[in-house]
Amino acid sequence: MADPLLSLVIPVYNEEALIDQLVGRCVAALAAIGPDFEIICVDDGSRDGTLPRLLAARAAEPRLKVLALSRNFGHQAAYTAGLHAARGRYVAMMDGDLQDPPELLPRMWELLCYDAHDVAYGHRTDRAEGWGRQVLIRGFHRIFRNFSRLQEADNVGNFSMLNRRALTAFLSLHEKNRYLPGLRSFIGFRQAAVPYARQARPDGTVPKMGYGRLLALALDALFSFSNLPIKICLYAGMSGMVLFLAAGVYVLASKGLGVAPPGWSSLELSIYFMGSIQLLFLGILGEYVFRGYRENQNRPLYFIQEYFND
Repeated sequence: MADPLLSLVIPVYNEEALIDQLVGRCVAALAAIGPDFEIICVDDGSRDGTLPRLLAARAAEPRLKVLALSRNFGHQAAYTAGLHAARGRYVAMMDGDLQDPPELLPRMWELLCYDAHDVAYGHRTDRAEGWGRQVLIRGFHRIFRNFSRLQEADNVGNFSMLNRRALTAFLSLHEKNRYLPGLRSFIGFRQAAVPYARQARPDGTVPKMGYGRLLALALDALFSFSNLPIKICLYAGMSGMVLFLAAGVYVLASKGLGVAPPGWSSLELSIYFMGSIQLLFLGILGEYVFRGYRENQNRPLYFIQEYFND
């Protein structure tokens, strides 16, 4: 069987209510490009009726493939599993919550097919999310852009399309702590942005990726692509040295003038401050040690329970 022209990889986790709308909109968007495509939905260990709904949709649409993982391995691992299974000459990635509009896929394909680009990615110009979440996400992207020097990774997510050459380079990166937008920017090639406004979930619920998972993903990005944590240690240590050098001068001067304050409160505060700085340094170094240990373990990113394809 010949490889399809286009593959679309969509990880889903507990998205039972959106499956029919997701498949319908994606099929319509890809059909605007041509009939030769496949949609690979990766069920990342869902606990609701997501998998049965996907299999029911597959019965009506044979171009839909369902890759069921053995448990929940996480968003980035689910994407990686789908990318390894994709056979298309062009491969797209899109989240399964429909906050990224599949109707932009034909525009991405045109950039790759007719404008000689290797990668087309969605650039988020606006977000239909709460102001607190927006502030945190925009703050992270600004820090990441400045310290990683990956300009294409600013205000972007996983929504993108790559040709086979760029995808081969992308899949050659095997680290376990994965931040896919950073990896996609890291490989280089000719990349083009497609601006769009990130939409709210169609069912009106809050995004499935909560603040805890967002923080974990942000830490993976910063530890993998920037030296910001080490710089925090360096600058905090230098600031502490300057602060306590000034405090030492003050203590000596006050003792010489006979106006030294009684008690040990200043000494105790100094000990607590230095102790907290040391614990911060140990925590940051521990993050690097743990990530190095995880890489050396070389465990698989995912296990496939079953692949429903032709």
